[in-house]
Amino acid sequence: MKRPAMKWLAVQRLTTNHLTTNRLAIPCLPISHPSLSKLVAFTFSILVAGCGQQQRGYVHSTIDDAMYLHESAEDDHAPDLRDSDSDRHDVIDTHPFISAAHQPLSTFSIDVDTASYSKVRQHLRDYRRLPRPDAVRIEELVNYFDYQYALPDPESSEPIATRFAVTNCPWNDDHQLVRIALKGRDIDWRQRDPANLVLLIDTSGSMEASNKLPLLQRSLLLLLSQLSPQDRIAIVAYAGSAGLVLNSTAANERDEISRAIRSLRPYGSTNGGDGLRLAYQIARDHFQSNGVNRVLLCTDGDFNVGQRSNDELVRMIERESASGIDLTVLGFGMGNLNDSMLEQISNRGNGNYAFIDSASEARKVLVQQVTSTLVTIAKDVKIQVELNPKAVAGYRLLGYENRLLSNEDFNDDSVDAGEIGAGHTVTAFYEIIPAGLTTDILRDIDPLKYSAAKTPVADPNAGELMTVKLRYKLPGESNSRWSEHVVVNDSTRFDLADADFRFAAAVAGFGMSLRQVDQGKPWKLADIQQVAQSALGNDSTGLRSEFVNLVQTAAQLSER
Repeated sequence: MKRPAMKWLAVQRLTTNHLTTNRLAIPCLPISHPSLSKLVAFTFSILVAGCGQQQRGYVHSTIDDAMYLHESAEDDHAPDLRDSDSDRHDVIDTHPFISAAHQPLSTFSIDVDTASYSKVRQHLRDYRRLPRPDAVRIEELVNYFDYQYALPDPESSEPIATRFAVTNCPWNDDHQLVRIALKGRDIDWRQRDPANLVLLIDTSGSMEASNKLPLLQRSLLLLLSQLSPQDRIAIVAYAGSAGLVLNSTAANERDEISRAIRSLRPYGSTNGGDGLRLAYQIARDHFQSNGVNRVLLCTDGDFNVGQRSNDELVRMIERESASGIDLTVLGFGMGNLNDSMLEQISNRGNGNYAFIDSASEARKVLVQQVTSTLVTIAKDVKIQVELNPKAVAGYRLLGYENRLLSNEDFNDDSVDAGEIGAGHTVTAFYEIIPAGLTTDILRDIDPLKYSAAKTPVADPNAGELMTVKLRYKLPGESNSRWSEHVVVNDSTRFDLADADFRFAAAVAGFGMSLRQVDQGKPWKLADIQQVAQSALGNDSTGLRSEFVNLVQTAAQLSER
């Protein structure tokens, strides 16, 4: 239905501290317009908020910012009209099943990126098309959601809690599914160390679309609302060349920072290399020795002018991260996104990679999970699993294809791995072929001649399915710590597993379906939807219900 045309009125606002002449645009709608009641309520709320604003930094608010955040809210999901299939992704080689007798060790880096899930959602919700298989990273789909895993013991010095669970595999009842669950120690955002943030903003001409620079600006105002007077923000913009828009400024100088954010305009081509160098320089100039030092790169695509080589960028980013300045990447829009490079540089920058497809996603990443996004509690986190060949014939890790490490890398503290932010949850699944099961999957491998003992002896490890080793470093330390955990072969029926296990398994199964991974036996999208629906739990954010709707959309698109 065509919306009624809007006219606009300009009114002045009044604050308790001084008179201002800032003008506030309010749309005049016909009485019958369905958004009128919402608009009246919103306008009243921001007028009240404006007249009662406080001067406590992170709770200080203005009418201008409230209207700016609300502006175009109905267009949050408007897609970039360019072909999203022109985005660049790494080819993903799905893990095959591996013989536990031949290769009992499996080693990988953890991953807390979530960009792939947001991109899949935008494909399904906004473009009404199935995503390309190489755009789907299973671990990022699973780790997009928060799970109610137990926190580390407050009396312990360990920053990460580990939990394990085993069930039958829902898409192949003859197999087992093992969940490795990590939970990072939480930190009160208001009691954390000060933050030295540099916002590196892509202002090239391609950022003009409504789901790019305008959405980025609203996202940064959300972040600004969470900061306290002890924090500092600088803004560097880059297009054909890089420039300093705002030198490092105390976060309670809210009006000055807001004006700088809203002044950004798209133009020219993209010189990301110069922008990164300048951003890191500003971060070094204002380095907080006992605080958070981070560059936030916000872009829609590639560094297509200047320092373009991925290897050059990666080496520079690794040097800076080694000095204590981390990198977070926020992607916007589709059609020009070099997903492969953005994921790679965020990994090497000791940071995380999120894709902002709406104001609600910005709120999730920069408000609800701001502590996890900005505060690292453990770095270079690695997992090594040793499978027991007497209990396991074969196995495969679901996802983490570009996070694999050599077995020797596990004990090598010079090898980079993923970071965990405060309160982060990390989930990894192994699909297990039990020992003694007749299967064609491992038929290509001849039995080993010397592996089995000729004389039966008592097995001290009987009942053990695997041993999981965890290695990590505390921020500021160069030597790693490690822990070891035994997972016993005590399987629960999948339908009796906790809601978090079942929901995460449904998300993993959805990723496998989108990636067209052979699941052995069909687990239809309708089955995935049913499992996810039954495992919503306390879905206070509505994200799990949204996932159920995405599965339903994918099922409808698959039938075309």
